Amino acid sequence: MPGIPTGQALRAFAHALPKVELHVHLVGSASLPTVLDLARRRPAAGVPTDERELAEFFTFRDFAHFLTVYLAVTSLVRDRHDIHALVAGLAADLAAQNCRYAEVTVTPYNHLLDGVPGDDLLSGLASGRARAAELGVDLAWCFDIPGEKGTKAGQETLVFALRERPEGLVSFGLGGPELGVGRARFEPFFTRAREAGLHSVPHAGETTGPATIWSALHDLGAERVGHGTSCAADPALLEHLAAHRIPLEVCPTSNVRTGQVASIAAHPVRRMLDHGVVVTLNTDDPPMFGATLTGEYVAVAETLGLTAAELARLAENAVDASFLGEERKAGLRSEIGEMTLPDPGNFA
Repeated sequence: MPGIPTGQALRAFAHALPKVELHVHLVGSASLPTVLDLARRRPAAGVPTDERELAEFFTFRDFAHFLTVYLAVTSLVRDRHDIHALVAGLAADLAAQNCRYAEVTVTPYNHLLDGVPGDDLLSGLASGRARAAELGVDLAWCFDIPGEKGTKAGQETLVFALRERPEGLVSFGLGGPELGVGRARFEPFFTRAREAGLHSVPHAGETTGPATIWSALHDLGAERVGHGTSCAADPALLEHLAAHRIPLEVCPTSNVRTGQVASIAAHPVRRMLDHGVVVTLNTDDPPMFGATLTGEYVAVAETLGLTAAELARLAENAVDASFLGEERKAGLRSEIGEMTLPDPGNFA
């Protein structure tokens, strides 16, 4: 089909797009070498210290198994140097993909439970953010609640966020398992966070049905929805999301690797786009899933047969859905708009 890039032309175009990442977890962004280094220094955590075994460790049977592995890796992080290493490593990976801005999800409650002093967490985030700026990547933070740990985690995450209010903190989230962890029970914490000026960006509809997304919207005042995969099962919800321009932080490879969908081709992203939903592409926990931000653009473009202009629109969606200031958004939109579309005669 004319206008649809493929092969090297597609990869080059996707790489060159100025990109924004809206759904990436700090611990889940740790590269395999970083995890290996931490595991070898802290073998008691039970994370494999052999590269081949670590790759097998990151082969997830289901979402529950993924969470077990994720928390094991989290337990390796103990001080400000580890936090800095995670942030700086993520920034380097993003810079290499021409990603200009990212909103990174941090789960303070888990780190504090694992013995990381609050001051260490904050100083590691600050120094890592400074390093990211040197690499040309602006970072912002989302402090999220690990939902499986209940309302105590919600209260303590809120108190930490509002008391410390580190530079770059823009949003308040809710992660972890959804089954049996109703969104509504966290309403008081989201209400207070929103009143304090933080944006609401809970996970919903990743492993449960549309009712969880409706709850995130009605009970938590969600301005964006993390994943939102199951929205495709509810025409009324699709219509609501599109009409109110509520963006979804879609993570296709993550959904495949945790067993929520069978393949990129089976992912409901096409249905979302066809209904006018604001879709953004993101990586979630990139090294754990073997994903990259550029790779998400390529995979979706190849599977759906997107034109270069449609791919650029996805990049613009992420800019529009971000919590950047309007001046910076305008600059990124202009850069995307000035991209030279690939020559249709050279798409092979």
